[in-house]
Amino acid sequence: MEKYTFCGTKLSPQERQARARSKRHPIGEENGKVRAQNFDEVNLGYDPETAIAEAKRCLLCPAAPCVQGCPVRIKIPEMLEYVSLGDFDKALSVLKRDNALPAVTGRVCPQEVQCEGSCTLKKTSGEALGIGYVERFLADWERNNGKTHSIELPKNGKRIAVVGSGPGSLSVAADLAKSGCEVHIFEAFHRAGGVLTYGIPAFRLPKEVVDHEIENLVKVGITIHTNKIIGTLYSIEDLQNALKFDAVYLGIGAGLPKFMNIQGEDLNGVSSANEYLTRINLMKSYLFPHYDTPVHTGKKIAVVGGGNVAMDAVRTAVRLGAEKAYLIYRRSREEMPARLEEIHHAEQEGVEFLLLCNPLRYNGDDHGWLKSVDCVRMELGEPDASGRRSPRTIEGSEFKLDIDMAIIAVGTGANPLVTQATPDLATNKWGYVAADSQFRTSKRGVFAGGDIVRGAATVILAMGDGRAAAASILSYLKENTWPENFEPSSF
Repeated sequence: MEKYTFCGTKLSPQERQARARSKRHPIGEENGKVRAQNFDEVNLGYDPETAIAEAKRCLLCPAAPCVQGCPVRIKIPEMLEYVSLGDFDKALSVLKRDNALPAVTGRVCPQEVQCEGSCTLKKTSGEALGIGYVERFLADWERNNGKTHSIELPKNGKRIAVVGSGPGSLSVAADLAKSGCEVHIFEAFHRAGGVLTYGIPAFRLPKEVVDHEIENLVKVGITIHTNKIIGTLYSIEDLQNALKFDAVYLGIGAGLPKFMNIQGEDLNGVSSANEYLTRINLMKSYLFPHYDTPVHTGKKIAVVGGGNVAMDAVRTAVRLGAEKAYLIYRRSREEMPARLEEIHHAEQEGVEFLLLCNPLRYNGDDHGWLKSVDCVRMELGEPDASGRRSPRTIEGSEFKLDIDMAIIAVGTGANPLVTQATPDLATNKWGYVAADSQFRTSKRGVFAGGDIVRGAATVILAMGDGRAAAASILSYLKENTWPENFEPSSF
């Protein structure tokens, strides 16, 4: 009889068919009305029994399409096999070979379009295996049980400077440290983590989770220098010459907010989502009343945008006391780039979606404070370059919405601080750092990846860039060669 085999576990055709028909184990979550009053984590996570049961759904596909769908290429079937056997230690060893931040990615990765989007079970039962939930369980089990999976690291005498401490930078630093490099991270803020610390709200990614993941990286020998702004305190040339780093990686993200350039955006009460979320995370509004942060909190708030940042902003506004929280998005629900889980949670928490709408102008009172927004109804036309149907205005459909705060979440751009201080560092027409397929820039010994190269994207894509860039840096350190003609890639 034919057997399906992977890493020692054998599935008979009957077992495989039973798994193929199995249904996904749901994850627990706090009640919507209760959690809208606090910053506690929404999802409760799997317990060991549920994690094991979910892992036992895996078909152990020899081709492993889930691995191909993962930007950091976690060996997912092998990890799930060990979980199904109750061997969490070995499962963690497999997971952390490729993923430096599993407690983070298990929470904020868009698994539904990556590993889970490629899962064979999605085709057979209609419900992909909960890979992200199992990943999160393993990382939390490690932290809650005081376990660490550390290794003895070799030393190769090479020194690497990593600029920025977001997920991509932490990923490249981890891989380089494991290969024997002395790695120094330079972070502008007073805490490491980048968007993980200052962008994503605590109810989606608790601060203690981020801190623990970073502490694990420090334990393997990575040095983090906070309050160090590259471009002012040190230049790239300083890192290469005065401080004697053999290579530099730029993982500085894309944190320059974008606006729509419409009337009234300069009114008091209008801000970018970047500023709003950073201020709340930086000044610990999520710990109110222990921290009484001076953040403007309106009673009628509109967030403009349909991505995960928009969801983070509007759900944060609810928790800070908004009596009405609107989300204005110019396309339909089907076109929203936010994760389905985030949309679902926002609706549960009382957010009112104004879909197929767009703001035209913001109106203020005599003292310069926002009092309303004029909007217009939209309809969808033909698909644009991204494949989504283009919105167009419905004539005569204008309406007014009374609000006292607007948060703009329509994208971000590249902060020019580093590039302006480095004239020989090529950028593209949008101001992002230009890099080739090996993440090399126009400046010898300088590499870049993540949002500063590809534009605002996801945590896991930045981590994937970090891993690929680490391999490219190691190759450069070994061969000491650099292309004579720089040919940037399209990301």
